[in-house]
Amino acid sequence: QEELVESGGGLVRAGDSLTLSCAASGGALSTSAMAWFRQAPGKEREFVGGITRIGSFTFYADSVKGRFTIQRDDEQKAIHLLMNSLKPEDTAIYSCAAGTGVPMTAPTSFTYWGQGTQVTVSS
Repeated sequence: QEELVESGGGLVRAGDSLTLSCAASGGALSTSAMAWFRQAPGKEREFVGGITRIGSFTFYADSVKGRFTIQRDDEQKAIHLLMNSLKPEDTAIYSCAAGTGVPMTAPTSFTYWGQGTQVTVSS
């Protein structure tokens, strides 16, 4: 059974940086693609970024490209989402997920999900 636990959310100001972490147990990091999704109030869940199991290739939504970076930490069995130049529209609950990642942008490609962590960006 895979377990994913997110941490690092909080309240920040526009332009600030924040790093989210997703601790993965049960071998998810070595057997699965990993991704971050977010869901703002009243909106559908959307893809933020992902990292492949083989080669650790990263992919990002256009809305965060150049501002967000996903890093894989095999020693800590975690992935991190480094978020820079945050905007109020980045406010959402951020969740990490593990699965086949095919395709990477679809929530249905991921079997295991964390509970999510709230990120709030004030203007």
